[in-house]
Amino acid sequence: MEQTTTAAAVRDAQEAHVTFEHVIGGASVASADGAVFETADPHTGAVYGTVARGGEEDVARAVAAARSAFDDGPWPRLSTRERRLLLNRLADRIEQEGDALAAAESRDMGKPISESRGHDVPRAAYNFRFFADFQDHAASESFPMSGFHSYARHEPVGVAGAISPWNFPLMLASWKVAPALAFGNTVVLKPAEQSPATATMLGRIAAEVLPEGVLNVVHGFGPGEAGEALVRHPDVQLLTFTGETTTGQAIMQTAAPTLKRLSLELGGKSPNLVFADADLDAAVAGTIRGIFSNQGEVCLAGSRLLVERAVYDEFLARLVAAAERLPIGPPLEETTKVGPLVSHEHRERVEGYVAIAAEDGGRVLTGGSRPDDPALAAGAYLRPTVIADLPRGSRCVREEIFGPVLVVAPFDDEAEAIRVANDTPYGLAAMLWTQDLRRAHRVGAALDVGTVWVNCFFVRDLRAPFGGAKGSGMGREGGYYSREFFTEAKTITMAL
Repeated sequence: MEQTTTAAAVRDAQEAHVTFEHVIGGASVASADGAVFETADPHTGAVYGTVARGGEEDVARAVAAARSAFDDGPWPRLSTRERRLLLNRLADRIEQEGDALAAAESRDMGKPISESRGHDVPRAAYNFRFFADFQDHAASESFPMSGFHSYARHEPVGVAGAISPWNFPLMLASWKVAPALAFGNTVVLKPAEQSPATATMLGRIAAEVLPEGVLNVVHGFGPGEAGEALVRHPDVQLLTFTGETTTGQAIMQTAAPTLKRLSLELGGKSPNLVFADADLDAAVAGTIRGIFSNQGEVCLAGSRLLVERAVYDEFLARLVAAAERLPIGPPLEETTKVGPLVSHEHRERVEGYVAIAAEDGGRVLTGGSRPDDPALAAGAYLRPTVIADLPRGSRCVREEIFGPVLVVAPFDDEAEAIRVANDTPYGLAAMLWTQDLRRAHRVGAALDVGTVWVNCFFVRDLRAPFGGAKGSGMGREGGYYSREFFTEAKTITMAL
């Protein structure tokens, strides 16, 4: 993939009015009842596309295509080497279409082009490459015993449903689709209704490379429509979901009658702990990235900053200055670091939390308002916001805001830092900044989360387990953890 976005890709992304159809059985198709909905550009607020609005019949068609591809097609019966070659070819095509994918992603949900082109698209291709290679080289277990030999097989389960979020549309879809396909399952992907573009493009690219029906894409909404139909469908045996916690709870209830296997990566309110001995320059940079990249629309975002009191004032001064330097602008401009939120409705929700903070006595150190630039007035923009002096019971401290809003508080010692960090219904991730190796291990072990980043942020090794504790979900994916979820382990015992 080229390192600069082509002028043609940007022009097309800015000017074209597009139609996003379902991709079922390798073909682009409209909804059975012809229903559509509109999708808007969060930079301009203008409608730029029409999307097929899927319902129960469309999900049934997609599941039938995936079921046929699994039961009668070659995909689950290919050798691991054959699947590896095809999935690497799919990764090649993602890279070849990288400029168009990046531009579409940025227009669709406001992500700065430097992030979509520089991180999300390459990572999506890498996700397919990793799992393509992993499933071909993964070892299995044997269990020698007197007179017998037992060994384990890991066989594909069937049709996997994947429901992906709008904040990293292509990358998080690939986190789900890549391992599901690599281990021999077929997939029905339901992307978030706010971000249909790159899921459609991925479905079309996959149709060029993979057997018919192996990857299907159905657009639409959740409750009572495509999302719920996918969760209810009895021929969907696996469901992987990333999204809001209450939606995950509803999915568990809906999926229970069919005993689906579930992997749920849900909301977060991740603590970011800065100790006095930390490299403050690195901690400021990491904190800025941890809360303001992707406009704070990151489930892993370090949205609760806890700083040791000895460096609290100094750290906040540096942090506020760094936040105010972030360039806010159109997502397709190369210099932009903060783009618009995904929609005007979502911005209003985030602004509602800023208002709650004011009611609770919070002190806005920076941001909290829309940019003054008249060129951005039509977009869903909000300045990076830092709020101090909130009581620990404030909704802004307890609830996931999912925007560029950071709440900050001091702590006096390690025990208090751990206690406050764990005082949350969530448990997705945490950041920890210290140069004390023993403290890093000690505090990391004490935090009730699925991932702890020490002196870094958002580094994911696809071999490692990934998922949340408490209200942040259930299950782990990555490497052998993904194999455990996406395959059926079978023991075969032979008399010798």
